[in-house]
Amino acid sequence: MNTDEERQLLIVEDDDAFARTLARSFERRGYQVLRAADLEGVKALLQQHRPGYAVVDLKLAGGSSGLACVQHLHAHDEQMMIVVLTGYASIATAVEAIKLGARHYLAKPANTDDIEAAFAREQGDAEVELTERTTSIKTLEWERIHEMLAETGFNISETARRLGMHRRTLARKLEKQRVK
Repeated sequence: MNTDEERQLLIVEDDDAFARTLARSFERRGYQVLRAADLEGVKALLQQHRPGYAVVDLKLAGGSSGLACVQHLHAHDEQMMIVVLTGYASIATAVEAIKLGARHYLAKPANTDDIEAAFAREQGDAEVELTERTTSIKTLEWERIHEMLAETGFNISETARRLGMHRRTLARKLEKQRVK
């Protein structure tokens, strides 16, 4: 990999304003930034570019999953440093993102410093503080919903069916928890 490729960053984000802001911030730090809004955009860019870094939003337009992008990016280049950035954090999606090849998983809001620090971390941190906070039923429900969303490729109708709830009920729960 040459120096230019090492500083080439792909941002996979469907929120155009956020993607522009993030891109400008990384450009000021010397990165050459590429942007895609979905998996098809990622595939098209990878035909001509070989970025060393990627920031991938978990939930993309049309209900598509950033996890599929992580999987494709990792298959394209196992050395690529991938960070998943999401407003829909859950244990299930964090585990899957790491299994699929992400280096780190950050909950929004995260800034450029946080993302660069995540790129730099090659090992886990055994000194991370363990919390004694018990998990609430609401948190367990939220994590189960996100686990099922990830399994169904963020298909709300199929997720509701598998969870045994009405689609509108699930949509209301998701709207209440929107963090984006």
